[in-house]
Amino acid sequence: MIIIAEAGVNHNGNFELAAKMIDAAAQAGADYVKFQTAVPERVISSIAPKAEYQKETTGSEQSQLEMCKAIHLPLADYARLAELCRRRGIGFMSTPFDLESIDCLAALDMDYWKIPSGEITNLPYLRKIGARGERVIMSTGMSTLDEVEEAVKVLEESGTPRANIILLHCTTQYPTPYEDVNLRAMKALEKLGCAGVGYSDHTCGIEVPVAAAALGAVVIEKHFTLDKTLPGPDHRASLDPAELTEMVSAVRHIEMALGSGEKVVAETERPNIEVARKSIVAARDIEQGEVFTEENITVKRPGSGISPMQWDAVIGQRAKRAFAYDHLIEI
Repeated sequence: MIIIAEAGVNHNGNFELAAKMIDAAAQAGADYVKFQTAVPERVISSIAPKAEYQKETTGSEQSQLEMCKAIHLPLADYARLAELCRRRGIGFMSTPFDLESIDCLAALDMDYWKIPSGEITNLPYLRKIGARGERVIMSTGMSTLDEVEEAVKVLEESGTPRANIILLHCTTQYPTPYEDVNLRAMKALEKLGCAGVGYSDHTCGIEVPVAAAALGAVVIEKHFTLDKTLPGPDHRASLDPAELTEMVSAVRHIEMALGSGEKVVAETERPNIEVARKSIVAARDIEQGEVFTEENITVKRPGSGISPMQWDAVIGQRAKRAFAYDHLIEI
């Protein structure tokens, strides 16, 4: 299971803060730390309104474009961040939001291209990433299953096979109300026959991503911040470093607990078979030659004797020797 610590733009355009976020994600045990790469003027028009959650967290005085210009790093910084990730031993990822940003990130040898929910209907963008034929993780917030399938087809027709595409169920609201999560939609995404299905979370807390892991998510993505009180649109719906560490630990535990799916006796429980199961024992003193009946035998622990599943085979046989009360019988 891949765990992506989504730094996004929670560095607020400050490179040193972004570097500290790399350290925090690595310390938490995430597989990747992911940023967002954009040339704001290529992504947002001057008349684009803010989302309501953005107005709540950053006010309505700035336009969406002005807000994003203030919190994005210049393209040249992403190579530096990728190098810091390599030094720190954590994977680097960043989501491009425009064609120029795709070109920038193409030089950084990322393991996966991350397509955000908002670009799932951006045909030129999908074609450009799809033409690379590399591994893709695509979030599907705000999308119907038909829209997701259409985007997958564009990637496929452009050169990226479905075997290289992981789909993330997502609800694009910050924070997401629990009643709008709809985790079972992961099962619907599985029908598209891609490499796997995961979950990108915007709820408060860690319960939902842990539940997604239990449902079989192959990727978990979660926003984090160094300080939830910092200005910016996404801090409120993000985990702090301690919470991120807790989430990673919980997801890893679920990953181990899921197991193989085959019903077998675990080695750790094998010694308890004798302790917890039962055997056929004497319900009273039994003399040699006496016939075993439902009155003189019963079932009790330990499980080291004849299994009670052999009850019918024992009834009616004669005791080959005397048996004391509560002792295991033999035939």
